[in-house]
Amino acid sequence: MMLRTPKKIVLAYSGGLDTSVMLHWLKHSYQCEIIAYCADVGQGQELLGLEEKALKTGASKVHIVDLREDFAGNFVFTALKAQAKYEENYLLGTALARPLIAKKHIEIALLEGADTVAHGATGKGNDQIRFELTYHALLPRINVIAPWRIWPFKSRHDLLNYAHIHEIPVEASLEKPYSIDRNLMHTSYEGGILEDPWVEAPEAIFQSTKSIKHAPDEPEYVEISFAQGRPVAVNGQSLKPCQLIEHLNQLGAKHGVGRIDIVENRFVGIKSRGVYETPGLTILHQAHRALESITVDREALRLRDNLSVKISEIIYYGFWFSPEFKIIQAMLDEMQKPVNGDVRIKLHKGNCIIAGRQSQNSLYTKNLASFDNSDTYNHADASGFIKLNALRLMRGGDHEIVG
Repeated sequence: MMLRTPKKIVLAYSGGLDTSVMLHWLKHSYQCEIIAYCADVGQGQELLGLEEKALKTGASKVHIVDLREDFAGNFVFTALKAQAKYEENYLLGTALARPLIAKKHIEIALLEGADTVAHGATGKGNDQIRFELTYHALLPRINVIAPWRIWPFKSRHDLLNYAHIHEIPVEASLEKPYSIDRNLMHTSYEGGILEDPWVEAPEAIFQSTKSIKHAPDEPEYVEISFAQGRPVAVNGQSLKPCQLIEHLNQLGAKHGVGRIDIVENRFVGIKSRGVYETPGLTILHQAHRALESITVDREALRLRDNLSVKISEIIYYGFWFSPEFKIIQAMLDEMQKPVNGDVRIKLHKGNCIIAGRQSQNSLYTKNLASFDNSDTYNHADASGFIKLNALRLMRGGDHEIVG
């Protein structure tokens, strides 16, 4: 519940059904000024007409902030360096955008002298936690309203009725069979017809990636260059982070790369089925891992991999601005210094196949790895190595041999 009566509210506004109703409801419930804030993290045409719609619904001012470059370079690429995958599959497209959106939300509130922020996340999901943990980390005194936790509406039908009664312009309808969240990194689909985990996601839901059936029959090769673990060029062309992801999204989508269908464990304890398209980052994760394999020491890589599960949980749960993640980011930056070079990827029918990797920092030594004659490795040395490692297995007695 509210701790104090708000004087000015900044609402995180998308222009969809939920936040359109929220804008009107907040204004009439609290009789105060409402400022709409929309973060552009790559949702594309969803932003068209947004300012006009917000003003018509009751906002006194609208901030539409382009965060795409910040999102790509400082959030997506940080997770890439960590090889972060929640529960081994989810590349965290939604989770990565939330702390950035919430950070800018606080900045807008300070700029406008607002004492309250509001968001459209439901009481069942992860986003409410991600937003509010960031609010509290950056501005503990801020007042927070989460309408889904306090207003009288219980369903999409209730919201549509309210919108109709108050002539709020919305494009939603009861026929929409699932919800969509889109940003520069991915498109996610949840709810509705996808709530039965036995039912296959229909081909018609996918907005970017081609089905394997309709993907090109011929493979396509792409070369990606990295500097200190960050992708910097595609096929020799230097690109800014946002441009690079957009370009790889197009390539991956054309070849049907990056679809997953998972049931994940939300932080609140609910299992939720999600279907995702993440073509560009699927390619980047494969390429980055391949380059690490020749540039990072074995034990350093294992240390990072052991932490990767924790890193993924930190991001998924919303603790981006926690003390522990600040320390982990410093470690990642140090570990990624030698991850420089190029990776060649073959894209074909939903597959992302490593076709080559090279680096000026390569730890790979052909003479050592070769099965041909070599002066750099004495096979006889292996005997002592094996005996020393066998010492702890020699327990003073014979084991019973079965067979």
